[in-house]
Amino acid sequence: MNNRDILAVSCRGLTKTYGAGETQVQALRGVDLEVYPGELLMLVGPSGCGKTTLISVIAGILDADDGDCVLYGRNLRQCSRNEIVVYRGQNVGFVFQAFNLVPTLSAAENTAIPLLINGIKMAEALARAQERLREVGLGGRENALPTQLSGGQQQRVAIARALVHNPRLVVCDEPTSALDHQTGRRVMEALKSLAIRQDRATIIVTHDARIFEFADRIAHMDDGRILDIEANHKH
Repeated sequence: MNNRDILAVSCRGLTKTYGAGETQVQALRGVDLEVYPGELLMLVGPSGCGKTTLISVIAGILDADDGDCVLYGRNLRQCSRNEIVVYRGQNVGFVFQAFNLVPTLSAAENTAIPLLINGIKMAEALARAQERLREVGLGGRENALPTQLSGGQQQRVAIARALVHNPRLVVCDEPTSALDHQTGRRVMEALKSLAIRQDRATIIVTHDARIFEFADRIAHMDDGRILDIEANHKH
């Protein structure tokens, strides 16, 4: 990994609380985290420890209660909600655990959504979407609706959609949970090919020990805090 002068992500003292009174839950308790350009960082820990909340704050989907989150020099805490939406649309790709595919759109049309949001014309957007779908092993299924795809295929469409606009940061919530081992490896290789570029970074929340080998570093989280970060010597 090179180019460490500019961090891809820098989190300082992030806190996030849900609810109030007796139902209050502290999801983040002062999280500090740095992610470098050119690396693939995995975030692991038990369910409910704050992993999804953390990546949602990093991606600009959720607002933190306190602390700072800086993406490639841009402090999201100092941006308006509209500025965050525009910045996220240009710089962040998010793979949701629930896929969030539009049921009335084909695989290619779903994949093209980030490009259309960024003003790319339909024909070019669909061509680039089809290329991404081939990269994740869905060549020939470009016109299929989500209901015509297996859960694993839907997950690969979600991943292609996250990669299609060449974002600087890709954030994934359990991207291989519905995939068999071989397909999971193919998806991880596609993600890794993006992450190893010096100006790109990828954060993956996962419970899937089969893909730990793809990580440059693994951050262990519990009870709303980062406990430690280890370099992956098996990598």
